[in-house]
Amino acid sequence: MSPFLFTCIMISVTLLIGLAGAFCFAIRARNMQYWLPAYLLSKKRDPKLSFSPEQPRHIFIAVCDHFEPEWGNPTKSEAIARVDRWCEEYPARFSRFSDSRGQVPQHTFFYPQDQYAPEYLDRLASLCKQGYGDVEIHLHHDHDTADGLRQKMNEFRQTLFDRHGLLRKDPQTGEILYSFIHGNWALCNSRPDGRWCGVDNEIEILLETGCYADLTMPSAPSNTQTEIINSIYYAKNRPGERKSQNQGVHTQVGHSPDSDSLLMIQGPLRLDWSQRKWGLVPRIENSDLHAGRPGTINRLHHWLAADVHVTGRPDWTFIKLHTHGAKPGNIDTLLGPETEAFHTELRAEAERHPEWKYYYVTAWEMAALIHQAEQGVTIPDFDAIHKQSTQVSEPLINAETPAVSSKK
Repeated sequence: MSPFLFTCIMISVTLLIGLAGAFCFAIRARNMQYWLPAYLLSKKRDPKLSFSPEQPRHIFIAVCDHFEPEWGNPTKSEAIARVDRWCEEYPARFSRFSDSRGQVPQHTFFYPQDQYAPEYLDRLASLCKQGYGDVEIHLHHDHDTADGLRQKMNEFRQTLFDRHGLLRKDPQTGEILYSFIHGNWALCNSRPDGRWCGVDNEIEILLETGCYADLTMPSAPSNTQTEIINSIYYAKNRPGERKSQNQGVHTQVGHSPDSDSLLMIQGPLRLDWSQRKWGLVPRIENSDLHAGRPGTINRLHHWLAADVHVTGRPDWTFIKLHTHGAKPGNIDTLLGPETEAFHTELRAEAERHPEWKYYYVTAWEMAALIHQAEQGVTIPDFDAIHKQSTQVSEPLINAETPAVSSKK
């Protein structure tokens, strides 16, 4: 071998090693090692977005808001102004839109227990009773215990129900029900450093305190992201282990879950090759709506291609989106012309594809529809959903309520 050829080979090998190293660094820098293998092995990964608009499809869209009025430590008046803006502008901007059943856009406010103040919830309850959404439970905590978590959830659900007329009771058991999003994404103590939770058996406590579904995922690019992606499944507590939601049993038609398992509803998670950094690195499509990245038809096609559904019911597509709607900047996008444009484009897209039926749903409705799919229902029955359990409580204005800790 000539010295020149040898030199060329060594340069090529060095470049390949450098590229491989840079690729691995890029993956780990965005914590993609947790979910990229599942994505690459999935049949849903087609970068050409193989979803066929000719296929009849029921599309359910839920916006789940990590709604934190006190994000960034504003003054009380500033925080109230954020909530007031939602309550005033949401109906004004979006009441003119409706889905395939005639429902206006729905917004589910996952309100943080650690930021409880009745003046915020009174306002949100009024907006929801006008028909624009729902309130569920969000939580930030750190170095917590099972007993501490149990107390927080029991007190907060009781306060939301009794004081504000929110949440629902199971008509058979009388238990107050709620769905859950974990603050800082750290469900089941899933951060490697153990921060922002502390409770390994969180699924067990959530079930015990009336939680009907968790909607935390996806959390990418956080290191709390599960290996399971683009799925609706049931997870159980795994004694002695963190991150129990990393394993589970997928929902399917005709399947009844075990009583000690919690429904996990994930939003879409994909690689977006149409949005590349430096022209090479794809963007992560993690179903997050935020400033500068509103809903668009291009993103909708990614959400559809993620193909989140109940096994055996592929024509029902569940799109769970998330946002931080009280964060400055995000408010301007979510209550701005970009979001209005998305609803306009969504309606036009549906008109071009009469096979589609699209529905704005709350987190509660989405979970109930998943159970309908499991039971073999072929056409979504919203009347049945609202007969299953109702918000029977009227808010107790000026009533004394149990103390709810404001500490994280």
